[in-house]
Amino acid sequence: MNTSKKHIQKVFDNRNFRLLWAGQGASLLGDQFELIAAPWLVLKLTHDPLVLGFVLALSSVPRALFMLVGGAITDRFSARNVMLITDMLRLVLTSAMALLIFTGGIQTWIIYVFALLFGLLSGFFNPASSSIVPHIVGKEHLRSGNALIQGTGQLANFAGPILAGGLIVLFSNPSSVGIEGIAMAFSLDALSFLASILTLWQIYLPETFKTGHKDDLLSSIKDGVQFALQDSSLKVILILIAAANLFFVGPLYVGIPVLAQQRLAGGAAAFGIIMSAYGGGNLLGILSAGSLPKPDAGLLNGLIVGLFAIFGLALAAFAFVSSTWVAFGMLLVLGIGNGYFAITLITLLQQHTPSDRIGRIMSLVLFANVGLVPISQALSGLIIKFDLAGLFIGAGTLMVMLAGWAALNHEARGLGDNLLNASPAD
Repeated sequence: MNTSKKHIQKVFDNRNFRLLWAGQGASLLGDQFELIAAPWLVLKLTHDPLVLGFVLALSSVPRALFMLVGGAITDRFSARNVMLITDMLRLVLTSAMALLIFTGGIQTWIIYVFALLFGLLSGFFNPASSSIVPHIVGKEHLRSGNALIQGTGQLANFAGPILAGGLIVLFSNPSSVGIEGIAMAFSLDALSFLASILTLWQIYLPETFKTGHKDDLLSSIKDGVQFALQDSSLKVILILIAAANLFFVGPLYVGIPVLAQQRLAGGAAAFGIIMSAYGGGNLLGILSAGSLPKPDAGLLNGLIVGLFAIFGLALAAFAFVSSTWVAFGMLLVLGIGNGYFAITLITLLQQHTPSDRIGRIMSLVLFANVGLVPISQALSGLIIKFDLAGLFIGAGTLMVMLAGWAALNHEARGLGDNLLNASPAD
């Protein structure tokens, strides 16, 4: 524990890290306001879960398509500069959305455009934000740096939805469409981007991290993909992440708001409470990962199989949930397991990836995270129109089957040994 505290203190002694931590903490909190406000806006205007699924898919498609490009650009240029420019553009977008909602000029097609552009910018921002920590703190303090950044993000995930749901209820006029509170939520998200911009502006990275490969962009992307395909462990990780997101993300982010609207008292406030549980659980899991010893190979493999099986059973159970606090408890438990596993896996991947390829490798991991999400969201919106319970039961069954594959596949069973025993990257 003393060693862990020393690492954390060393990380906070780094001025660049303190700026990054403060700015991204504010921005991540603002993201949670948009996460609650955007789907609630769609449901208020259209009352159609299929439209909600389409809007979420519109955001996910460009994010997935440009993720690899964003990773290559991050390796070529400064991750800090990529984050700074994209945050400036997202500030403009969220401010425009808030203004249109306040003035009554918001229309469904505008939400489509917003989702498309926001997703495009995320395709560049996410690989940069995922690769900047190793450049700032160095690999000897990487576990502590990742735990602090992601732990702060999960704290925002816990507090943000509750605050956003309460804000929407507090400021919405029940005699009208009731979207005034949604405008306030977008306004606060815009302010969070401003905070991120001001802190990123003051970060200065060493010259070695400001330029990357001189190859053309396509060759740079190809090099990153080939590097990943030659590593059997990374291939298994990408398969597992992609499949899990196909089965889980759509039912979570399309199914849960519809569940809250149809079954739970409190509406937007209940939705915020439920989503905050997942963020709070992730925070507890991340804090555990930052303080507990690194797992051995057997435990790591067991976490993979057990986590997917538990996620599947919980998804199926949502078909029968009609209590806000039961849903809260379920997502809290899921978040704890996910947070511990995520911080452990990301740190292992970063430690064994060469510094000049971190942006591209992390972009591949992120691509696996979001590549099939548009399909998951669109299908979830379509299935919900016919059977909400059927969506949760079907998705849960597929997650349990994925856990079975991870338990039986030879390469998946060797994942722990390969990651923990591989030689650290240069």
